[in-house]
Amino acid sequence: MSIYITVDGGTTNTRVTLVRDREVIDTVRIPLGARACIDDKAALPRALRAAICDLLTRHALCEADVVRVLASGMITSEFGLCALPHLVAPAGLRELHEGMHEVVLDEITTIPFVFIRGVKTVGTLDDTDMMRGEETELCGLIGDATVDTLYVLPGSHSKLIETDAEGRITHFATMLTGEMLAALSSGTILKDAVDLSLREFDAESLTDGCRYAMDKGINEALFKVRILKNLFRKTPVEVYSFFLGAVLASEIAAIVTSPIRHVVIGGKAQIKRATEALLRTLSDKKITVVSDRDVDASSALGAIRIYEFQT
Repeated sequence: MSIYITVDGGTTNTRVTLVRDREVIDTVRIPLGARACIDDKAALPRALRAAICDLLTRHALCEADVVRVLASGMITSEFGLCALPHLVAPAGLRELHEGMHEVVLDEITTIPFVFIRGVKTVGTLDDTDMMRGEETELCGLIGDATVDTLYVLPGSHSKLIETDAEGRITHFATMLTGEMLAALSSGTILKDAVDLSLREFDAESLTDGCRYAMDKGINEALFKVRILKNLFRKTPVEVYSFFLGAVLASEIAAIVTSPIRHVVIGGKAQIKRATEALLRTLSDKKITVVSDRDVDASSALGAIRIYEFQT
């Protein structure tokens, strides 16, 4: 029986998960992340210590029962717990395993921490990007690679990740999709027009918004959201859907024009379903959609796959 604790460290939130024999048993969510270390270096270690203690207590375990604490994401950034430089793509399970860094953080736990590096691409501005955390999530989603695949991971910072036939990350692009949705719907004149609490969308309005932004640009498309509400008297769902389609337009265009035929969609459920609907309407790609359950477990299981990789 192998027991791990995994830490998926974001900028503002952190997930601490107990995994037994590659089955997710329990998760503690901490409402702070690497950013907290900027103002208070002890804040995140203190919260991690409490979360690990909570998991062990709830499941009648001791520290000696746990193989390792596997940590990835912004926790390895310059303002996280253990600053590590990115690996340079191409990078897959082998490279991520070889790039791991193990250390004991006594102020948190006696269980050794293993930190997993992020990945970057280097070249022109168009070809250069970086990730911390998505590489681990990807490793939890990817199966036995046989063909080039484009993985779409929607979220606050959506990622379009290209992998080769060996499952290595070869190229990727980052888009501020989730942050744009939140900022535009709360910090602009669209505040009274867009309701982000809605969980359903209108497929026709979603496609209209995407096509309008592709044709006229996102700037003009976004003001049409207000026009749809005030002058066309569209329903809240129709207005929200047009807005969502407009924000997604640039990444949908990138996916549609990619030469890669197989597209796998993971990430946050709300954006995942909208992305799937748009691609099925606007492309002839082979599309695979990852279940919400598998997405939730992907970072934890990916960290274990990286750690246990046999060179």
